[in-house]
Amino acid sequence: MPKDNNDFLTGDFVVYPSHGVGKITSLENQQIAGYDLKVFVISFEKDRMTLRLPIGKARSAGLRKLSSPTEMKAALAKLRGKTRAKRTMWSRRAQEYEAKINSGDPASIAEVVRDLYRNAGQADQSYSERQIFQAAMDRLVREFAAVEKIDEATATKKLEELLQAA
Repeated sequence: MPKDNNDFLTGDFVVYPSHGVGKITSLENQQIAGYDLKVFVISFEKDRMTLRLPIGKARSAGLRKLSSPTEMKAALAKLRGKTRAKRTMWSRRAQEYEAKINSGDPASIAEVVRDLYRNAGQADQSYSERQIFQAAMDRLVREFAAVEKIDEATATKKLEELLQAA
């Protein structure tokens, strides 16, 4: 087993950038195209998906441990910041938001949530704005819930309270 990856163990919650929080359920040996590979089997329960990731590719694929409580607190602080709605075309902003969500970085995801959050009384969002907001919110909620060891409903409520207080 490569030395730089033994910090991932079976049962650990991890973050895969393009899918969010998953749990390493096992390590398996698989033969792919005539090569024997050792892979992490990562389950993403919410998406009913299982990912098999070669151990040697874990770091380059962006697999990481959950954020520490300190890192999560710093990310959540971004929710209280000022919205940075740019005056660029929506299609360009949407691409930037998608890239931030898929980066897997909780601080970047929190920026998307903050920028697309609408208080009651503000202008309605377009369908694509709501979709991107919901994707970012879901990703942030899952990691926040895993870090704080709370259920997703409680995590959602806490994040909404932070957004409303901003």
